[in-house]
Amino acid sequence: MLMLNRQALRRCLLATTGFLVLVRAPCPSTVAQEPAPQKPAFLSDRLAPFVPTPMSVVEKMLELAQVDKYDRVYDLGSGDGRIVIMAAQKFGAEAVGVELDDDLFKESSARLAELGLGKRAKILHENMYEVSLRPATVVTLYLLTSVNERLRPIFERHLRPGARVVTHDFQVPGWKPEKTVQVISEAGVSHTLYLYVRP
Repeated sequence: MLMLNRQALRRCLLATTGFLVLVRAPCPSTVAQEPAPQKPAFLSDRLAPFVPTPMSVVEKMLELAQVDKYDRVYDLGSGDGRIVIMAAQKFGAEAVGVELDDDLFKESSARLAELGLGKRAKILHENMYEVSLRPATVVTLYLLTSVNERLRPIFERHLRPGARVVTHDFQVPGWKPEKTVQVISEAGVSHTLYLYVRP
């Protein structure tokens, strides 16, 4: 409860015609107000909450890109690492996840270590807009259309000819998919996958 002495109260409040009217004179503050801490600029890039891709959809994404042991798969916004894990474990590819969230980064990195996949897979705790994609032969995305649009010029600059990009539910504006596939998840929900191939 705010406690004021009589003099302070008179400076702050004026009783008129049965109503209390706030006076513009300065009032004592009980707690010093500190400016809100500023977030680092890169945190504004986290535009959506983590929503895990169903495992049947993960597998279909990698099949659609025809991933094999000669590929290097990059999953942007890798969450709990499920695409990275399956790409390395089942398809034999080198796999790299990029995850900004501290907890998800730690969780997925620990899972890779637990599964003994450290030689074929890793998670980068970095901003996906700043990671070099030049080594990638496959990129997977489950991001909003607006984010895909922002990533497009990065893909166009960095991805090699023949590199495949597979998106889940959200297209890359300005690109025409080579193939579009509908997948029904374990829960009976329809998901749309888009395959793009860099010229």
